[in-house]
This record gives sequence, structure tokens and C-alpha cells, in this order.
Amino acid sequence: MTVDNRVKRMLRDGKKTAGAWLQIASPFTAEILARAGFDWLIVDMEHGPGDILTLVGQLQAMNGSGVVPLVRAPWNDFVSIKRILDAGVYGLLVPYINSGEEAAAAVRACRYPPHGIRGVAGSPRAQGYGQNVREYLEHANDAILLIVAAETPTAVANLDDILAVDGVDGVFIGPMDLATSMGYLGNPAHPSVQEAIARIEEKVLATGKVLGTISSTWEQAQRLYGRGYQMVMLMADGVSLAKQAADTVAHFRQAYPQG
Repeated sequence: MTVDNRVKRMLRDGKKTAGAWLQIASPFTAEILARAGFDWLIVDMEHGPGDILTLVGQLQAMNGSGVVPLVRAPWNDFVSIKRILDAGVYGLLVPYINSGEEAAAAVRACRYPPHGIRGVAGSPRAQGYGQNVREYLEHANDAILLIVAAETPTAVANLDDILAVDGVDGVFIGPMDLATSMGYLGNPAHPSVQEAIARIEEKVLATGKVLGTISSTWEQAQRLYGRGYQMVMLMADGVSLAKQAADTVAHFRQAYPQG
């Protein structure tokens, strides 16, 4: 694994980037979306069914495409994060960060000593199975992208403390989790939720850190980019395939009703 994170450089330069979810633990969809030309893909290990072995298969499927592989960790757990990074990913989206202390713990999990607690080994895939150890160890702390998720009212209340943590590169807004944790189950369009999202946007953009979220349509994505977002999730492998399949069958049934 080389230690140059193209997406992190793009984000530092203020550029907008495009990405997608990999949520069905398939190397085939990883390969297809990597070939499509996204800047980054996030393997979802929080809600997806995959494990470390399926993650490695997905990473191998992305090889040579130029896409930057990221992972949504299952939790803010330093053991899980260590194994994910050793598999060879270039960054993490850590869910359910509610305080500056939790954000600092995520940073420590991603960094080698003396700046963190990530365990050191030269044998994993990220280090080239022992062939790229020195370069990786010297550059990994700076190369790994760390995005934390804001998805509760507590996170919103503590956002200043979270943003003050050195090593947090940006904040990803989870609108469904935020809405539900605020008491509006599955309704991110509720005015109170939108007000909370606007507060997050204002604070993150004021710090110059990265702002990310999901979109359901290209029109929504354009509005998000226009508001200052640099990382927008444009699609997901399972959801997008399911929608395409349902739309295709609906067109067929409308044209040729079976009586």
C-alpha cells in the first residue's frame, strides 16, 4: 500500500469529492463502483454484513482503479479500528461520536505512538506484508483520513469540543440517525432536525474542516455541494440496485399488465 491519500489532499485543497456506499459486502459491486470513477468508496461495516475478510476482498477488487477506499467502522473501538486500518484502508468514518473525549479516542485509535495507541506490526496488508513497513509507519498518521459522525442531539451540543480535537478531519451528518434520536423517527425533513443540521453546517464550515453527508438525488447533492459540503454520498450499491430493479419492473408491468 502506498501512503499517499489523494482524497485527503483534495479535501485539504477545498475540492469537492464524490463517493458511494458499499453496503452488501460484495467484491463485485466494489469493482463496478470503483471502475465508475468515484473519488472514494466507503465500505459499511456498521450496518453492512461484512467482516475483515470480506473487506479485504472488496479492497482487492478496487486495486488499480484510483478510488480511495474508506470504511465506516462498526464502533469507536480501537481494536476494530486497528484491524480495519491494517487491512489497507485510507480512512475511517467513525459513528456515534458525542463528545470531544470520544473524538480524541478515535484519533488515538488511528495513530501510531506517540500520537496514538494503534498497534504496530509490519506484516499486515497495509504494510505490504512486510515489504513497505518503514514508509507506511512514517506516513500513516498523516495519511489516514478521520471523519466523525454527528447523529445525536448530544453531538450537536458538544460539537465545539469535537471540532477542537486535533486529528479530526471532518464531520459527517447522519440525517436519519439524527432525526430519530431527536424523536422524529425517519423524518430528517422535520424543521427541528433541519435546524440542527444547519447549526452543524455552520460550525463545521467555520472551522475549515470537511463536511459530509448523504444525498438521495443528484439535485439534492448539488444543493449540498453549494452549501459547502465536500463529501457527498451519491449512491449505495444495494439501495441503488434495488431501486433500479423496482423501477424497471414497474415500467414493464405498466406497459404489459398481466391481467
